[in-house]
Amino acid sequence: MNKINPQKLLNSKWTAVKPLNKEKHFLITDVDFDEQGNVVFCLLEAIISHRETEISWRDLQDSECWLQGWK
Repeated sequence: MNKINPQKLLNSKWTAVKPLNKEKHFLITDVDFDEQGNVVFCLLEAIISHRETEISWRDLQDSECWLQGWK
């Protein structure tokens, strides 16, 4: 389980354990918070293709799918 601080999500780097569409390295490019400081929106961008996908930030905690940093 990856420990994640929601306040430090923006511009964080991630590696997909199982590449998606031949894309392995990703960057969080946008994070929106509600009034209580909870994450309501998180945008994941593939480094090579610049394809953007909305993702739940809690999905990044699954270390079987995502690794912090580029590996």
